[in-house]
Amino acid sequence: MSEIRPFTGPHVWTGAEIGATKSWIRDLNGEQLADLNRAIVATRGTPWDKVTKKSFPLPSFAPLAEEVRRELEEGTGIFRVQGMPVRNYEIEDIRRMYFGVGCHIGTPVTQNRFGEMMRVIQDEGAGVGERYGQMQDKDGAFLSSYARTKSAGGLRFHTDRVDVVTLLCVNQAKRGGHSKLASTCAIHNAMLAKRPDLVELLYRDYWRSRLGEEEGGDKIAYNLPVFAVRDGKFTSHYSRTYVEAAQKLPNVPKMTAAQDEALDLLAETAHALCYEMTLKPGDFQLLNNHVIYHARDPFEDDPATGHVRMLLRLWLSMPNSRALPENHRILWREIEAGAVRGGIQPREERAA
Repeated sequence: MSEIRPFTGPHVWTGAEIGATKSWIRDLNGEQLADLNRAIVATRGTPWDKVTKKSFPLPSFAPLAEEVRRELEEGTGIFRVQGMPVRNYEIEDIRRMYFGVGCHIGTPVTQNRFGEMMRVIQDEGAGVGERYGQMQDKDGAFLSSYARTKSAGGLRFHTDRVDVVTLLCVNQAKRGGHSKLASTCAIHNAMLAKRPDLVELLYRDYWRSRLGEEEGGDKIAYNLPVFAVRDGKFTSHYSRTYVEAAQKLPNVPKMTAAQDEALDLLAETAHALCYEMTLKPGDFQLLNNHVIYHARDPFEDDPATGHVRMLLRLWLSMPNSRALPENHRILWREIEAGAVRGGIQPREERAA
């Protein structure tokens, strides 16, 4: 392993620093809103998942889309577009709008074994474990990451299996559900200054489980480091839930106390350095998973007053993405810069 060094650049930031700048936030202007409306009206009758960049023309969006791609890969790693007109349209129009805009920024990829391209993020109440994946042991039901997104509970800092994860806020909860973002490079640097021995462990393999993602098979558990670098560019793929699920499998080696301590310090540092915000209806958030962790506070809905949290999620493979190390092929399938990659293979693709 080469010498581990701190990272520098605009993707290294603290919550206080990113909160003091608006470089990553843009409001839609009148011309862009008019283009959106024309495209929505023109594609009515077309299923949202059949919308393409060509069939959903947005001429005024080209400079914004390029700015988004540049900021995500070369800048802070985060972007928020404000003012998406979710209050003006029915849900199917909103889906077409969101998918169409996504196609102008990157390539949408599937998010689960059922081939779902757009995930509805909301509380589905009891039984999410049975529907979306869980393990039973002496401690009770252990929910998959997939199941946890469908509950009102909090989500720990993690990344998704794609270059860029996007969220469109359609409606807010009565309370809670705050979004937390953290720079993984800032976390890396802070840990390196404090405990370089633990950082070194995070560059080594951790066992993970695909619980709630792919079904069974000899690769339900896999090895991957939390931190990695190729061509001088950092990437982190991490979810404590994936690691904990793997530890419940009979043939997976148990973590050492030091490995567990490294994950504890990672979580502690992420909380200390994060930026917290509330997404409001019409906010369109984009995050580069290679350099950003995201988390969510628990939330409470109130159907009687219409305060029912609902977000839509797209995963985008990016044309200007970074190259990934060879050992990431097990998860990403394609690792070269700009390749269409990531996502979760649907059942029929895996069977073929």
